[in-house]
Amino acid sequence: MDGAEGNSGQPGSAERSHRSSVSSVGARAADVLVYLADDTVVPLAVENLSSISAHELHRAVQEVLQLPDVALEAFALWLVSPLLEVQLKPKHQPYKLGRQWPELLLRFTDASDEDVAMDEPSLQFRRNVFFPKRRELQIRDEEVLRLFYEEAKGNVLTARYPCDLEDCEVLGALICRVQLGPYQPGQAAACTLREKLDSFLPAHLCKRGHGLFAAFRGRGAKTGPGEQGLLNAYRQVKEAAGSDSEPETTLGSHYRAYLLKCHELPFYGCAFFHGEIDKPAQGFLHRGGRKAVTVAISLEGVHVIDSKEKHVLLGLRFQELSWDHTSPEEEEPVLWLEFDGDSEGTPVNKLLRIYSKQAELMSGLIEYCIELSQAAEPTLPQESASGPQEAPSPSPPPIQRPKLRRQGSVVCSRIQHLSTIDYVEDGRGIKRVKPKRTTSFFSRQLSTSQGSYTVVQPTDDSLEQS
Repeated sequence: MDGAEGNSGQPGSAERSHRSSVSSVGARAADVLVYLADDTVVPLAVENLSSISAHELHRAVQEVLQLPDVALEAFALWLVSPLLEVQLKPKHQPYKLGRQWPELLLRFTDASDEDVAMDEPSLQFRRNVFFPKRRELQIRDEEVLRLFYEEAKGNVLTARYPCDLEDCEVLGALICRVQLGPYQPGQAAACTLREKLDSFLPAHLCKRGHGLFAAFRGRGAKTGPGEQGLLNAYRQVKEAAGSDSEPETTLGSHYRAYLLKCHELPFYGCAFFHGEIDKPAQGFLHRGGRKAVTVAISLEGVHVIDSKEKHVLLGLRFQELSWDHTSPEEEEPVLWLEFDGDSEGTPVNKLLRIYSKQAELMSGLIEYCIELSQAAEPTLPQESASGPQEAPSPSPPPIQRPKLRRQGSVVCSRIQHLSTIDYVEDGRGIKRVKPKRTTSFFSRQLSTSQGSYTVVQPTDDSLEQS
């Protein structure tokens, strides 16, 4: 399964993916069902099902939906179940991978034998993880934009993409505009939003009060904070330059506006994986335990997301990390992320351990994304061996990450919530920093003059021999 992306039990996929993509098998042909992001089904009559490739099925879907050629790059076929998600390469044969599904579950998930026996993947038409965001915005075809929009909307509403309340309201308002049309003043708009609130906002923002006092809320009660913010944002949605007589142009502009807003989220377009990290030791007995996390990997970097709290714990560009994975016998596979930080004012390198049976998939995807990003960079012309040699120009300063718009944003790293190993190197050996790491243990990292990952020099009063 090299080059495939996996994910374990993510919200949003489980509800719509536990179904077969092969509806009937005959002597020569079969009806293959391909699911789109909005749960609609594309039935395909396929000859030689057992040997057909993902590329051939992709072409068939493109023809049925009448999509432009860019759809071959923008989308990919995925095998998806409540337990695992895999993006297929063009050469993969979906039928054969479906037959091997129990083996993949045993290799890449912690599912029980009973769950493995019951699980069955479906074939889904989704955004290609390797399709750059900048190219997405160059597309003008409304149906392609709609498919991007539907997938992004599903990821926001299921909190797979954690969003601040303000962003959820803006995104929800654009959904209102697409589904309900232009804002119409009056009580009807507020009632409609209240009745279908979970169609516009993530479920955790739609919770209402229960019990004695909730019973006294009448129809004329004031809207909650999320409802009121959504209503205000809906009122402020700007109309497209086109008129209502051109609905495709109008809808396309709102799809684009939704995607533009989603592009501000650092994990947009990522592949998602399941794992666990150590909790920081707490209390007198220094008890820790583990925390469930989602690891989001894209062409730009890696984000570790708290699965329960729905906020980012760590966000790193590839220039800011080294990584590796280990799979020792009789022990859990681990993805290691190493990055710069500080420990009580001392510059150190921090080492984060992510326990996951998908560590191999994550490491392979990181490596491939870095290869793609390096291949996309323009190369500088080199002087011939006999030509004049110029003094090398000084390296540009490291790229600084932009400051966050809001303190406490869900997309802000929360390194204080991580249990890391902190080390430095003093020239004689590796020393561990009290109370908890700086030379890189790993050679696997992005090699570029733009990188900001550096070796940190220790101070003598903060070290102990490891």
